[in-house]
Amino acid sequence: MQINRLFEIIYLLMAKKTITSIELANHFEVSKRTILRDIEILSGAGIPIYTTQGRGGGISLLDRYVLNKTVITETEQKQILVALQGMSATQYIDTDGILGRLQSLFAAPEKDWIEVDFSRWGSSTDKVKFETLKDAILNEQAVLFNYYGIHGETNDRKIIPLKLVFKTMSWYLQAFCTVKNEYRIFKISRMRDIKILSEAFDSKAYQVPDFQAMEHFSQEQLNLKLFFEPRMAFRVYDEFSEDCIYKNNDGSFIVKISFPDDAWVYDYLLSFGTAMDILEPESVRMEIVRKAENIKNKYL
Repeated sequence: MQINRLFEIIYLLMAKKTITSIELANHFEVSKRTILRDIEILSGAGIPIYTTQGRGGGISLLDRYVLNKTVITETEQKQILVALQGMSATQYIDTDGILGRLQSLFAAPEKDWIEVDFSRWGSSTDKVKFETLKDAILNEQAVLFNYYGIHGETNDRKIIPLKLVFKTMSWYLQAFCTVKNEYRIFKISRMRDIKILSEAFDSKAYQVPDFQAMEHFSQEQLNLKLFFEPRMAFRVYDEFSEDCIYKNNDGSFIVKISFPDDAWVYDYLLSFGTAMDILEPESVRMEIVRKAENIKNKYL
């Protein structure tokens, strides 16, 4: 459409400063005569376009004309670009075209400052899962997949996907499960054979509950007091919020944290080996001892 071509000509001129009519014609795959007619239209509309002859000449736009017409401050311009770059990095929406135009509009240099990789180390499937679920949410289509539960069981689930959530180093999907007829949370790493169905839904018919309030995370809480040796500093700061951490004078750590009373918590605590000690509660200490005994007996 001509109106889109006219706007893009302005963006190109802001980015390149000077460009020839032949270059514009090749870019838009139209004739040079069409481009010259477009330039006349823009000039007649009050856009300060001018041409220069000779070597290095071409079509130009008066420097910073559009920027001088805007009420957006330089700080606000940077905030807009940072926000768009962050959204682009998550691949949630395609912002490349918007970014390019606004960078030209604001006369701002392009800065490749952020990259978000959803996959685990050594995995190439996590990005595919994320993109599939993202598309299902945006296109409002139901999803079918096989899910691995915390006790090793597997079952097929048909769900209405509603929101992707990142928490504690993992991605989760908030959804309405048509099998259980209730809202559920699914850990994306446990989902297999994800298929988008042709069945559509109206997202307005579903209200996504608060993540913490959903049933999967509303179990009885374990209030833990943990001791970590100094050599565990990297994991302590990687995996716990700073307001949960107290550093002792000898470099060791005390961590106070609440987790849902679920089987995975005990496996998680065991992953720290002998570098961690459970100070409270006693019931969790005894359960860890029992699990450690089972591991020991397995290898004897």
